[in-house]
Amino acid sequence: MMNKKKPLELYVHIPFCARKCLYCDFLSFRTLASVHQEYIDQLLGEIQAASLASEGYQVTTIFIGGGTPSILEAGMMRAVVETIRLYFDVAPDAEITIEANPGTLTAPKLDVYRGCGINRLSMGLQSADNRELKALGRVHSFEEFLKSFERARQAGFWSISVDLMSALPGQTLESWKNTLKKVAMLKPEHISAYSLIIEENTPFWDYYGDGPGCSGAESSRGSENGQSGFSEEDHPQGDSIQGDSLWRPLPDEETERKMYKVTKSFLESQGYQRYEISNYAKPGFECRHNIGYWTGAEYLGLGLGASSCFHGARFSNETDLKAYLELDFLSDGLIKLYQNVEEQTRQSKMEEFMFLGLRMTEGVSDIDFAARFGVKIRSIYGPKVDRLIENGLLREEGSRIFLTDWGIDISNYVLSEFLLE
Repeated sequence: MMNKKKPLELYVHIPFCARKCLYCDFLSFRTLASVHQEYIDQLLGEIQAASLASEGYQVTTIFIGGGTPSILEAGMMRAVVETIRLYFDVAPDAEITIEANPGTLTAPKLDVYRGCGINRLSMGLQSADNRELKALGRVHSFEEFLKSFERARQAGFWSISVDLMSALPGQTLESWKNTLKKVAMLKPEHISAYSLIIEENTPFWDYYGDGPGCSGAESSRGSENGQSGFSEEDHPQGDSIQGDSLWRPLPDEETERKMYKVTKSFLESQGYQRYEISNYAKPGFECRHNIGYWTGAEYLGLGLGASSCFHGARFSNETDLKAYLELDFLSDGLIKLYQNVEEQTRQSKMEEFMFLGLRMTEGVSDIDFAARFGVKIRSIYGPKVDRLIENGLLREEGSRIFLTDWGIDISNYVLSEFLLE
């Protein structure tokens, strides 16, 4: 019998981490372990309250991001997944991903993840060079990553994504190639390869500022889940930086561009297909959750600061931890949780169809656009599409429009062209 329910994606935010990385502007921070349980108890209440709006929907993907979700005790994560299954209709073949940092993954945790139905790991490595990791303020080594990766395989995880980051302080083209080679040898099913972007309200911004080499490649920044965050409190540096000796220079723009190009050529030579500007996968292992973001799927964010696109509106959750923990979902429902509610208009939906869909290597379909909006792409964007094709930034095949390789190189500019006045 055909399932007539509408698909829904869930994003669950766990804001805790062992130490704030020097480049990170996501909503994440250190806190006492005792707060972890308080947060999870509140999150379970939010899950129950949010499920009341999900009638007629079936959850097709769940992405548990952060922060570092794997920093939690295993039983807490099991409670989150089991509560979602209790209150939402979760598809039998749902993709359920958890982000994890090396050094936080133990064999018992991995067994619990597998036991409660988590079937995909997204591991934040960033670099195979320990000096580069230290310059980022990461708390793990490459050797710890290797141990965590092997534990995950032994636990039965056969869908693993690895996050990598190029254009790092002190990084050379050769060290980036070395990182790509070392990771490809492990044969993960998915690789996200982003270029560092220097974000405001981070120690990196304070040191490197807004000068040359700070813009990063034309790509999303480094967390696979796509949920942007906010700076929260000070960025503790611990002992990762002693004076300026480890504030190494950023690669110049020419080196950064070479890194970007070698990523595509090398990973494709290893059997990884680029399906989005910064994401590569073995056939059949593309991240279904992120594809949903880029193709206009409805998603519901759960937890501190999580963003949603649901029931024709975009909104985000309370970002202050104290205020979040004081919410009474039983009495007030979700009315005090949601902030920045913005109704989606036909125009905003058209814009998102284009500038999100064009991130995908398969581009956008004029047939899909017409089915959704009742008009052809060219009736809205004709002159812009023609000009971008003429300038070599877009190409057209049949009913589909794609970014060219050059268009991908300057994708931020190209995608901004689809914002309507």
